[in-house]
Amino acid sequence: MSLEKNAEDKPFKCEVCDKRFGRNSYLKQHKLTHTGDKPFKCEVCHTMFGYKGVLKKHMRVHSGDKPFKCEICHKVFRQSDALKIHMFIHTGDKPFKCEVCHKIFRQSATLKMHMLIHTGEKPFKCEICGKIFTRSSHLKGHMGVHSGDKQFKCEVCHKMLKHSIGLKLHMRLHTGDKPFKCEVCDKMFRQSANLRQHMRVHTGDKPFKCEICNQMFGHSSSLKQHMTMHSGDKPFKCDVCCKQFGRNIYLKKHMKTHTVEKTLKCEFCYRIFAHTHSWKQHMMMHSGDKPFKCDVCDKLFGQNIYLTKHMMTHTGEKSFKCGICDQMFAHSRTLKKHMTIHT
Repeated sequence: MSLEKNAEDKPFKCEVCDKRFGRNSYLKQHKLTHTGDKPFKCEVCHTMFGYKGVLKKHMRVHSGDKPFKCEICHKVFRQSDALKIHMFIHTGDKPFKCEVCHKIFRQSATLKMHMLIHTGEKPFKCEICGKIFTRSSHLKGHMGVHSGDKQFKCEVCHKMLKHSIGLKLHMRLHTGDKPFKCEVCDKMFRQSANLRQHMRVHTGDKPFKCEICNQMFGHSSSLKQHMTMHSGDKPFKCDVCCKQFGRNIYLKKHMKTHTVEKTLKCEFCYRIFAHTHSWKQHMMMHSGDKPFKCDVCDKLFGQNIYLTKHMMTHTGEKSFKCGICDQMFAHSRTLKKHMTIHT
């Protein structure tokens, strides 16, 4: 379109950014983006808006009006855009694609949040403690830590929660409601986030990367646990014997040694065990059985963990990192011994 034709069709021009409009009323609304003025006020909650149409949509929050209905499942929505996005569930369309890992999404907003995994960006910052978050909802939830406010009460168990969404999710514990279904294996979940995490089992997606050894993980919690291997941290402590562990699952397994009856007896040294796995591993010590073989030097081992550690002598891999001087070690015990230099 020529400049002359554009000026003729859109005679109203913004003096700030030169954008043109077909009507003067559109230009007036547009100018609010430059001035920051919000002349339209909600009489219920006093929130201000720049556009009358946005205020009109906002009022549905207070009225409960949901005029847009899905003709397939009859779910209703406050906004037409929300209905449009919802329809992708029925059609299966996922028009938004990540250019890094090629994962596809139904919503542009979901793609935008997903991209933060690749960039590592955390744009939402707590002004009180400086902690940063990838999502505004996570920051909003975090703020309850500082305020201590818990104004939403469960009428079943009387538990108090900081947010209405938290109460909504909590109520599913009582109702047993699991509205999110995996289309692959039909497993049901209480939260959409749990379904998204579960889907990685089927897709094999592992978006979380260890910056030390480049190992990939499907969940941030798995990466966090893995990092204790490099740091040597053992944050999980047994309250009975004070033994410490790098992962909570190891502590839970250990606790059974204090609570579970030991019924499996070694016929050679009369040591007793609570678990068949532990008993079998111990019996190899007496039998001399070493089923795990190194493919490089043919050395044999009684347990796979010993073979894994031995392989580092061939690969030169050093997975354990000192958090103070960044020196790397092949074994956790060597790192532990090294740490005494700093203490």
